[in-house]
Amino acid sequence: MRRKVLILFLVFFIIAVLAIVIVIFNANRTEPSLCLKEYFEKLSNKDYEAMYDYVETDLAKEDFITRVKNIYEGIEASDISVTVLNNTNDENDSSIINVTYNNSMSTLAGNISFLNTIKVKNTDNVYKIQWDSTIIFPDLKDEYKVRVDTLDSTRGTIYDRNNNALAQDGEAYSIGLVPGKMDDTTDLAKISELLGMSVETINNSLNASYVGEDTFVPLRKISKEEQDLKNELLTIKGILVTDVNARVYPYKEATSLLTGYAQNDEGKTGLEYAYNDRLKGTDGKEINIIDENGKKVKTLAKKDLENGENIKTTIDVNIQQKIYEQFKEDKGASVAINYNTGEVLALVSTPSYDANDITLGVTDEEWQKLQNDENKPMYNRYLASYVPGSSLKPVIGAIGLKYNSFTADDDFETSGTKWQNSDSWGNLYVTTLETYSGPANLRNALVYSDNIYFAKAALKIGKNNLQQGLNDFGFNEKISFVQDISKSTYGAMDSESAIANSGYGQDQLLVNPIHLAMIYSSFANGGNMVMPIIEYEETDEKGDNLINNVNANEEQEKQKYFRENVISSEIANIIKEDLIQVVEEGTGKAAKIEGKTLAGKTGTAEIKDDQQDEDGTEIGWFNAFDENGLLIISMCEDVKDLGGSHYLLPKVKEVFE
Repeated sequence: MRRKVLILFLVFFIIAVLAIVIVIFNANRTEPSLCLKEYFEKLSNKDYEAMYDYVETDLAKEDFITRVKNIYEGIEASDISVTVLNNTNDENDSSIINVTYNNSMSTLAGNISFLNTIKVKNTDNVYKIQWDSTIIFPDLKDEYKVRVDTLDSTRGTIYDRNNNALAQDGEAYSIGLVPGKMDDTTDLAKISELLGMSVETINNSLNASYVGEDTFVPLRKISKEEQDLKNELLTIKGILVTDVNARVYPYKEATSLLTGYAQNDEGKTGLEYAYNDRLKGTDGKEINIIDENGKKVKTLAKKDLENGENIKTTIDVNIQQKIYEQFKEDKGASVAINYNTGEVLALVSTPSYDANDITLGVTDEEWQKLQNDENKPMYNRYLASYVPGSSLKPVIGAIGLKYNSFTADDDFETSGTKWQNSDSWGNLYVTTLETYSGPANLRNALVYSDNIYFAKAALKIGKNNLQQGLNDFGFNEKISFVQDISKSTYGAMDSESAIANSGYGQDQLLVNPIHLAMIYSSFANGGNMVMPIIEYEETDEKGDNLINNVNANEEQEKQKYFRENVISSEIANIIKEDLIQVVEEGTGKAAKIEGKTLAGKTGTAEIKDDQQDEDGTEIGWFNAFDENGLLIISMCEDVKDLGGSHYLLPKVKEVFE
């Protein structure tokens, strides 16, 4: 008997425990507030299927899940929270409780919060939400949609010093076909020829899965300047031309290697790449409720756009264009700076390409042609380093004076056109092209570009002082600049002949054109090497055209030096006066301009395997500065049959004129 009583007790106990568990488990179903909270917990966990168990709706389960998922995930809703404020009985139906609550969430356009009231119905002591789209947002009807609109930001403009745009957001034409407008006269072969794309590519675009009769099928973008091409295309049945946003480079080939190009708001090369983080804007976002006609009903959240920063450079596009026009057919590099401030006025690499072609879209064939062109139009030569040849002789002279290895008046004695220091050199000789009367001193050696003098000078200086002197001028050192500049180097100098050859810029010497401009600035401004600056600093005098007045702004605080007093002002003035004579009466006299004082140095560097090599090529240099602050370094490859460095003289003269 006791056993039966115990069993019955245990059965009743288990039933009671189960009842309590069921009550606890279904508490959310018996309390409207808990039902609502549980619904939103399922939403936070993206358990859309389970959410359907908490609602009564006319929507099928699959449709419910699709609508809820698309809206919440489309706006990237997170941190969804609900705070119940009160429950009230419905006046018309005693089985319904009106639950008022605050709902908030984070979205891709910012925070959304609102007050809402929903109906929760009690059926057999189980509460379910009377669901329609207003549960998502109070103003959202079932026939409405939620749309995320992107507010397009603009990329910053790159300006020259006079506020001429070098790179800016603009417009282009998008050329496309509308299948429903095409007929038997539509000539795909002609479109292929005009747009430089294959008929196969055009057909592939037309046969894409998304294409319908009224679909605009874009084929290619063209510049707004190509009006004749646009008009010819419009004569073909089915062609449609629309305006599209595009990155525009107004000065084309003259500035393309400087600015580089951007695609999809990402700088790929040049200043577009170097300043990308500042130029790039941040798009805004707007979450809107849209009615069945596509009209905006309400904006739920908005994140403002941030346009990219404009960058004003020190570049003077007038100088840039003048230099480009002189050298556009050559393989070369030119750098123009203000030698008082370090402001970079021009950076030119030739031959060049048109950045507009890249941003508008080139075919694979066109891209490969650019990449494989033997003249390397996309190679930025002013960032590379080259054998300086005689253009380094003023530097060797300055180092010799600095270390008291000789004086400017010391006569090294003439040695004809061929010289070696000792028989130990074997077949190696230093040769020079021109003999001259008078002493073999620094002035004459620079005026007549005497290789033998500077070979002797390097030996008098000695390896250690020569290398230290070059280091003082920044050799083997990374130059801080917005773009990556190749280091200038001098090699091992591991023999007497190597030291001698280094004296006139040969052997293993390599110099970057920007760095060489910095070095020459010390001859022009009393011994200080300027730091190259390409970002314009606003002053009281704005918009000065430096092609006429590059010395307009000489405030001491604006001068930024790479090395102060790298040589004394006395040494700088000796070199400067000698370089003036190079132009007045020496190897640079073809650049002489009446009424203008110009200092300069020619340089021809031999690129060959050995001294007996007759098939090698030559690099030509002409570096010059005037009395108004303008300094130009110019280099051309392959000038052996063009007159060596003399090929550059009239070209650089034209820029100074």
